[in-house]
Amino acid sequence: MRGLKIIENSNQRKLKREKKRYNYHFTGQVQSVGFRYTARNAAFLSGVTGWVYNSSDGAVIMEVQGTIEQIEKQLEIIERNPFIQIEQIIKKEMPLDEYEHSFSVRY
Repeated sequence: MRGLKIIENSNQRKLKREKKRYNYHFTGQVQSVGFRYTARNAAFLSGVTGWVYNSSDGAVIMEVQGTIEQIEKQLEIIERNPFIQIEQIIKKEMPLDEYEHSFSVRY
């Protein structure tokens, strides 16, 4: 839609800036491919907080907190890594953590 400008109403803009927290469960080729470090770098670039770790079942679990735009940006950066092959994402909304101020890799 080149040349067309999408106009959002104020409620749509407000929702995009509202903070959310999600738990993600990623399956596929997600371990031993730099997923956690890509997620950490993407968190820094997008401004989200949270954590990520490798699950014993071969999945990667990540909790992330930020605006919808920030979270979408982090996910886009993760998906651009050519070594990461995500087959399924399970997403669950979580309560906000008001005391969290960074993103970490958990072991």
